[in-house]
Amino acid sequence: MLIDNHNRVINYLRLAVTDRCNLRCNYCMPAEGIDFAARDHLLSMAELKRLSKLLVEEGIDKIRITGGEPFARKDLMSLLRFLAGLETLKDISITTNATLIGPYIEELKLLGIRNINLSLDAITRERFKNITRRDQFDLVYENLIRLITEGFNVRVNCIVLDGQNIEEIYELLELTRHYPVSVRFLEEMPFNGGSRTFNKIQWDFRRILKHIQVKYPSIQKLESEPTSTSINYSIPGHEGTFGLIPSFSRTFCGSCNRLRVSATGDIITCLYGKPRANVRDLMRLEPEDDAVKQTFRAAIGNRSKTGFEEQEKYKNVFKNSMTSIGG
Repeated sequence: MLIDNHNRVINYLRLAVTDRCNLRCNYCMPAEGIDFAARDHLLSMAELKRLSKLLVEEGIDKIRITGGEPFARKDLMSLLRFLAGLETLKDISITTNATLIGPYIEELKLLGIRNINLSLDAITRERFKNITRRDQFDLVYENLIRLITEGFNVRVNCIVLDGQNIEEIYELLELTRHYPVSVRFLEEMPFNGGSRTFNKIQWDFRRILKHIQVKYPSIQKLESEPTSTSINYSIPGHEGTFGLIPSFSRTFCGSCNRLRVSATGDIITCLYGKPRANVRDLMRLEPEDDAVKQTFRAAIGNRSKTGFEEQEKYKNVFKNSMTSIGG
């Protein structure tokens, strides 16, 4: 079992399989993109499988596959088949922009992988195009409805962007009226590949909630798991729910149970800090599994208590893009 230096059990791995993405969301990276890692700098499929197996042996029982866009990696299903065969792994989930998932939906069902986080910052075509810089809305919406109707547990993640998609908040909440889907609104974060800088945000989770209450004054707060990053609510008469994720305010740090590994093998114990080590280089040099496990134990044993504490230790941490960090 992985337990950090604040006595928090770490059982959740966010594993990035690529830093590449086929969209160019303006809050994530500049229009021209970022300097993506060379192919041989990415974790190989064999390395991803080895890493996953070792961490499951150490007590990780939930793995979320992230990117970039995970399905931009052509061999992704090989990893998912492998993960589905790990007996003590309770939960496999995927974060995706839903542009490339269509051909894999049936196999995902067969593998029992039903938890999908779908990044969608606008549900009207023109705003979607303006934010993503790509004309892919119809495909994304088609795959969203298909996932919902075929029984997947879909959570739609919308980053609230001042001056860009505030009108979309009510539009996205209409999804919860008709479908058993969770729509979560995230505070904007500064990890945008240098496209712009800021030290505060206009729309924190409290302002988002007040905005929602203007139209839906009878919302009801729901019980959430202690490690949940979202504060969840229901709207009377709606099939689905909605949530708020204080990703900038960081109110959930005290119960953090997450560990990140980037597509290039960086071990990240806090989103607001620098990598603690690189497991790719270690695995390529070290055949002994225990040495790899010990590297993770050492990283977990030296965590900051909160993201604010971690942020104070490092300069220029916000120059990264979320696509290179791993979501």
